[in-house]
Amino acid sequence: MSSARPNAPVYQSGFGNHFATEAVAGALPEGRNSPQRPALGLYAEQLSGTAFTAPRDHNLRSWLYRLRPSAQHGPYQPFEQGRVRSGPFVETPPNPNRMRWDPLPMPDQPTDWVEGLTTYGGNGDADAGTGVGIHLYVANRSMVDRVFYSADGELLIVPQQGAQRFVTEMGVIEA
Repeated sequence: MSSARPNAPVYQSGFGNHFATEAVAGALPEGRNSPQRPALGLYAEQLSGTAFTAPRDHNLRSWLYRLRPSAQHGPYQPFEQGRVRSGPFVETPPNPNRMRWDPLPMPDQPTDWVEGLTTYGGNGDADAGTGVGIHLYVANRSMVDRVFYSADGELLIVPQQGAQRFVTEMGVIEA
């Protein structure tokens, strides 16, 4: 006995498979994923769920064709319901809007990586081992007689300018 509604959605089963669906016939490009001019005036965006270090054939991604770019939305407004929240968030209410920051200016004085590390934000509770910290750094000299140790092993460093050499427990990384 089937209890399915006549208009029940049809789900695509399986993980790691490839699927395509479109709300309007002809919206998806044939034989390519990011044309210069997508059909119907849509905007192509790629959403990746894979670390940038993964081999290309292991990348998991989705191509979305939107009516307007996701970055074009207006600012969010707080929902003054007052009962839903998470984390301590005791210093400043979180801002849900997209944000970006410019790189830190190059210092006038010699500054190594540790001296140039600055916290920009975060969430969660470090004592409970939850959440994230967001930091930027600027350096114009090598570290001498000093080390930085990240015990949790989840530190992502993105160099912007100049040569970097990191000596880690897993070997030397040059960027």
